[in-house]
Formats: sequence, structure tokens, C-alpha cells
Amino acid sequence: MSATTKALEALCKRHPRFLKKGGLCVGLVVTETAKARGLPLEPEALRTGEGGQVAGLGKSAVQSTLRAHGISKILAEEGGRTSRGSLGLMRAYVDCLNELHKQSRLDLGEAQAWWIDRVRSHFASEGPKFHFDIGKALCANIGDLLSQARDLQADAGGATYVGAMLQHMVGAKLDVVLGKGKIQHHGSSVADQSTDRKADFQVEEVAIHVTTHPNEALIRKCALNLQDGLKPIIITIGDGVAGAAFLLKSSNLAHRVDVLDIGQFLTANIYERSLFKAADCKVTLSNLLERYNEIVSFCETDPTLRIQVGS
Repeated sequence: MSATTKALEALCKRHPRFLKKGGLCVGLVVTETAKARGLPLEPEALRTGEGGQVAGLGKSAVQSTLRAHGISKILAEEGGRTSRGSLGLMRAYVDCLNELHKQSRLDLGEAQAWWIDRVRSHFASEGPKFHFDIGKALCANIGDLLSQARDLQADAGGATYVGAMLQHMVGAKLDVVLGKGKIQHHGSSVADQSTDRKADFQVEEVAIHVTTHPNEALIRKCALNLQDGLKPIIITIGDGVAGAAFLLKSSNLAHRVDVLDIGQFLTANIYERSLFKAADCKVTLSNLLERYNEIVSFCETDPTLRIQVGS
């Protein structure tokens, strides 16, 4: 661990508020100020004219830095400007930077990357939230969860949250329908080849493939499933339905493989298990999400995938 990283880790242990929204904003803006003005910095020069806030701290400055690193999600509406204690955090961070600079051990690029990583971790710790809107269609409520997963994925630097959510949603539904222990669950990063699986899930003679982007390799798997006497199903999302249909038609498999949209796949089951009582759909969906969270806890190491299910 480098001197810069060690110092920042120690700083946050002494001042845990640095890992809250306001503290993260302070870290980002002061780092940018140090890059622009050079070191050492004078804490008093980083106060506003009125003296009550950190100069330059605000939503615009914070979001500009985040956008430069591919993050579009809003960290704080006020950019930490109105957070209590921001001045104290600023002074502590300036002292840390000045000391590292004095020792010729400071890497501002590394410091900036460290704060960006903390922002990503902050967003990740929030995870998707389930808020059932009775004014929306059931499929739209499911779509809201997937939309949150897309937002997390956009800010996560390569993590495939949407695909993982799809896989474990399907797994949760199968467990609810069949009972726990009837199918095997795997981490979303586990390749079929490494486990000799013929699909993401196999139920009796049905091979279920879950994907956000159907491709030719998947169609070849479906063809092999058919050769092995299995009935393949592709469960996907949005434009993936049309994409899979096109690929299947090109391979002369259009009439031999079922393609389902994840929203429809889950919605139909939730209505059925609720006996078509609209008032019971929220409870049925909540139960499915609780099973989803159990699967995620067992199969995945990233807690971001867990869905916060409220009352």
C-alpha cells in the first residue's frame, strides 16, 4: 500500500464522516483544488468570503469531477456545501495533503482515484430499493428494479449488475415455484463450461438461458440443447427479445426455442400465485425478492446486488 493510500485510509478512520456524502464531496473538491493550485494549501484560503463554507464546494463542481470518471449519478444535491462539519473535514484533509507533500510522498492522481473508488463504493452500498407503486403495472414495478440495476452498472466500472439481477430473479422464481433445493444456483460470473452446465438452469427437460444480450454463442448452445433432447428457453430483457428472435430465425430455430421477456416471465407468475388478487401482488413479489436476496447472499460476494425490500 502506497503512502498516499495509507494516509487516506488513516484519515477516514480518524474522521469517518469522510465516507458520507458530504465528506466525499469535500475530498473530491479539495483534491481538485490541490491539483489546480499546487501544494502546500492554506486552509483559510479554502473558505468562502463569509467564512462559513468550503470554497468551490457544490453540486456542479462535484458532478463535473464524477462525470470525468464516467459517473453520472448525483452524489449530493448540494454537493456537500451545506453539510455540517465540512470545514473541519477540509482542514483535516488539507493537513494530510500538506504533510504528504512535505515528505515528498504525495501522489495526487492516486488520491483522486482513491476518492472516486470511495464514491463508487458509496453508491454500491445503497443497492436497489424496492418501492411498490400501486399506481403502476406490476411489470413496471419490476422494471424499476432493473432500471436501478442499470444505474448501478453505469457507475460501477464494468460490473454486470443487470445480468446478475436477471439470473437470480429467475432463480428465485424457480425456487418459489419448485421449492428450495430443486435447482442449483451459481454466481453470475461462473461460466457454463466450468461446471458442465447446459444452461443457467435446468428443470427436468427444460434448459433455461438468462441473458441481457443474446448472441450467436447462445444460439449454438440452444442448438446443442435440442440435440440432447432438451427444450431451450431464453429469458432476456427489452430489445434482447427481438435480437434473440432474429438470431434464431437466421439459424432456422425460430419455431423450436421460446424467448421470454423477464418482466412478463415474472409478472404472469406473480399474478397466478396471488390468485389474481391485485392487493396480494405486493406481498407475492416481496416474497420473491426475499428469496432473491438469499440467493445473492449465497452466490455473490458483492452486496450491491441485494435489494432493499421495505414494508
